Amino acid sequence: MKNLKPFYLGLWCLLLMPLLLFSQGRTVTGNITDINGRPIAGATVSLKQLNQLTTSDASGRFTLSIPAGATSIMISSTGFKSKTVSVDAGAASVTVQLEEDVARLDEVVVTGLATSVKRKNLANAVASISAQQLTGVAPGQTLDGVLSGKIPGALINANSGAPGGGSSVKLRGVTSVYGNTQPLYVIDGVFIDNTATSGGLNAVTGAASGGAPTSNQDNPSSRISDIRPEDIENIEILKGASAASIYGSKASAGVIIITTQRGRQGKTSITVSQDLGQIRVRKLLGVRQFTAARAASLSSDSATSVALAKQFTDAQAAGHIYDYEKEVYGNKGFARNTVLSMSGGSDKTTFFFSAATKKEDGIVKNTGYKNTAFRLNVDHRLSDRIKIGVSTNYINSSADRGISGNDNSGVSLGIALASTPSFAQLHPDNQGNYPNNPFAASNPLQTIALMRNNESVNRFIGGANIEAVLQKSLQSTTKFVGRGGVDFYNLQTNVQFPGILQFQAVNKGTSIQGFTKNLSTNYIFSLVNSYTPSSALALTTSAGITQETGDYNNLLNVATQVIAGQSNVDQAGALTATQFRSKYQNNGIFAQEEATLLEGITLTAGVRFDRSSNNGNVAHYYAYPKAGVSWNLTQLGFGKNTFFNNFKLRAAYGEATNVPAYGSKFTSAVVSNIAGNPGSLINTQQGDPAIQPERQKELETGLDFSILKGRLGFELTYYYKKIDNFLMLSNLPASSGFSTKWLNAGDLRNQGVELGMNAKPIQTRNVTWNSSVNFWLNRSKVTRFIIPPIPQGSFGYVLGSFQVEQGKSATQIVGLNGAGVGVLGDAEPKFQMSTYNDITFFNKLSLRFLLHWKHGGDNINLTSLQNDFGGTSVDYDNVTNKQGLPDGVYRITQVGVNAEQFVKDAGYLRLREIGLYYSITKLPVSFIRGIRVGVSLNNYLTITKYKSYDPEVSNFGTGFSTGVDVDPYPATKRADFHISVDF
Repeated sequence: MKNLKPFYLGLWCLLLMPLLLFSQGRTVTGNITDINGRPIAGATVSLKQLNQLTTSDASGRFTLSIPAGATSIMISSTGFKSKTVSVDAGAASVTVQLEEDVARLDEVVVTGLATSVKRKNLANAVASISAQQLTGVAPGQTLDGVLSGKIPGALINANSGAPGGGSSVKLRGVTSVYGNTQPLYVIDGVFIDNTATSGGLNAVTGAASGGAPTSNQDNPSSRISDIRPEDIENIEILKGASAASIYGSKASAGVIIITTQRGRQGKTSITVSQDLGQIRVRKLLGVRQFTAARAASLSSDSATSVALAKQFTDAQAAGHIYDYEKEVYGNKGFARNTVLSMSGGSDKTTFFFSAATKKEDGIVKNTGYKNTAFRLNVDHRLSDRIKIGVSTNYINSSADRGISGNDNSGVSLGIALASTPSFAQLHPDNQGNYPNNPFAASNPLQTIALMRNNESVNRFIGGANIEAVLQKSLQSTTKFVGRGGVDFYNLQTNVQFPGILQFQAVNKGTSIQGFTKNLSTNYIFSLVNSYTPSSALALTTSAGITQETGDYNNLLNVATQVIAGQSNVDQAGALTATQFRSKYQNNGIFAQEEATLLEGITLTAGVRFDRSSNNGNVAHYYAYPKAGVSWNLTQLGFGKNTFFNNFKLRAAYGEATNVPAYGSKFTSAVVSNIAGNPGSLINTQQGDPAIQPERQKELETGLDFSILKGRLGFELTYYYKKIDNFLMLSNLPASSGFSTKWLNAGDLRNQGVELGMNAKPIQTRNVTWNSSVNFWLNRSKVTRFIIPPIPQGSFGYVLGSFQVEQGKSATQIVGLNGAGVGVLGDAEPKFQMSTYNDITFFNKLSLRFLLHWKHGGDNINLTSLQNDFGGTSVDYDNVTNKQGLPDGVYRITQVGVNAEQFVKDAGYLRLREIGLYYSITKLPVSFIRGIRVGVSLNNYLTITKYKSYDPEVSNFGTGFSTGVDVDPYPATKRADFHISVDF
């Protein structure tokens, strides 16, 4: 036993040595600033090869305990170049200045479900949007509304200008015809549901044929609009399969990864901000200037013409000529937005809390938007090896959206206005009774005053993540990474048309009540091993499993013959209920390997196996590979100290899936009444149990380089994306016993280029100018199509329609051209450009603006046609055509002959945002750290030849057929005053 004592003593010394070394460590404090001396908050301070890190507080200060023997620390922050600083043995404090990373080479970008890499070694073109770009110029109403013009490779259209948002977002062209076309939104690891739910207005408007109450022409808002942009720290956009394939089937149209603000170590900081503004209509079309003769021309009946002429002269004599367009859309809405945020914590626990409320009036009376939200994000380090984080967000929103858009009953505001001349008398009498409109099916002033169309949402989004170091050595680290969460919302739609309304003479009051519950869950469990056998090689291996589920339940009740003064559906003479329920479960298995050689060559290879309950074979796992390579020549020493500061070549390939529509594999049963008995009949839509998912394949290649000491950076990308087996609903011969069937109908491809530039044209002690310019274009083509081409998503050849056809653009618009049917245009722009600029004077005054140029891209503009039919077009009496007819008459004569007049260039140059801000940092009181004041304009200047309310419009929803313009709720512009106080 005595002989063993030296052995045990030596073993205990070895075991205690790390603790003894750590106990001999020291505490280092520091201050982090930019080159102008401004503090950098949230910078990460870490020790290489050790799992110890901290962040700088709002004043740029940090404190870090380091063990004996550690000689250097690494400092990194978004927007700045990373820097390694040596810490001398006797030093207790350091001051670090970070240089701005104009080319964003040190920006960390997501490359997998649990891994990331610096942009200088990235194989894909991943767009990033900072908090300042998102909300620091001219804040918009909703998140989907503030993304426009900020994503290279995206085509974004507002479905309607109605309060509450609603946009169509397409990344790198058409990714599906009738499948999912919208990107996946991921917020702090939680997959967000973005379903647009119809409010049932089709039961009154009859916009879509078939009599179903739900329709994609109701222009509902997208649910991503619930998320408040003020809480967001950063957004990354994975635009194609080469980057997004690892996210599975819900990522077929790209991924928008949103990271919300997190707490920072240090004293609790509090920020209170207040925005006050005014919202106005962006543009009015104008109204026809009537005379007695023009009034008489509204009818072909001689007696009626005489009566109309007298009605006009009487109204003119009484001073009762009105601009009803201005009355309906000319309301000046007041907007307010209040945000309180708090951030702080210790070296173990940090938190971020925000409470915000906004209320905005619409340009139509009795419309508007309200949103109240609370967020709490908490991060806690249980030990040096385990850290956890929780994100919670509660949202309550309410949108009064009015009634607009396509309508076959003459009840929506735009359709009614189109046939209402300025001499009509629509105002209420002294008792508040509105007269009937003799020129239309409804009195728009009465409709505004008495009807209601409200969407109200209660939503909770909760996410959690855990990162645990399972093994750690000088060369290898193995971590368990788990992320996931839940997205649950209750959506209630409330549509009321009282029986007193002119167009309710038959239904005698309509109440439409919709109730929707949606529960989405997802989780990702993965193991990540980082292995660095030498300074020349670093390997990162990750593998794991994923699951996403969805449970959507929509119940829509349409009641007519509603008792006067009542709104409940049980207070009615007739009630029709419609219910739609869908559930899905997607499972995935993934593995990915990343290798970095000599800190200059990065190789990535991975595969994802996916199965879905929506596939024909629910048990089959489909394989979707990905691979990428980046070769940074300057990191490898080539061309160092020459013209280029950084030069990188890159290429990536990936495949992704888009699952079939819910229920497409089944032949469902529909309710039927047989001899007074309820029963079920086979539906006329045939299911296909062998239906397969769409498969997307994308090859992306490009180069990135920076010059002039990094002050000028360029990013050039080319992509080729192919979609195989895209899904379509096909017509069947009557002999089959069915009318339609889902099938894998063909293939299409997109190819395009994206060019980006980041620059700092001016950098002096008193003036700094940061600028970015982006250019992008996309071209699509249907390469295989197994069914006959037919019009899709509009009104057929007479007025212009989309049509999928082999050998043609996937977004072509076809119609009558005077000699038959031909191609009239294309919804895809010829190209788009945008530039964002931030000019700062004396570190106090900042001017920021965003310009967006969309060149080309056609809309089917039927708003002007409706005004022609009603005889109210502002240019109705102009004579510019060769036949010498009034232009309004001439355009009507072309209906059924030539549809070219309805397909219009929707290009524009728009000053989307401009803001001027001033920061005050020297104050007589110590408890206020700073005050910022500013003014901003949103969508105030648009240069376009497009003759409607806005070239950005999509009355037919977010799917394939965007760009249809039928009397939408007009777009708005806004001016705001901002003040923010930091405590």
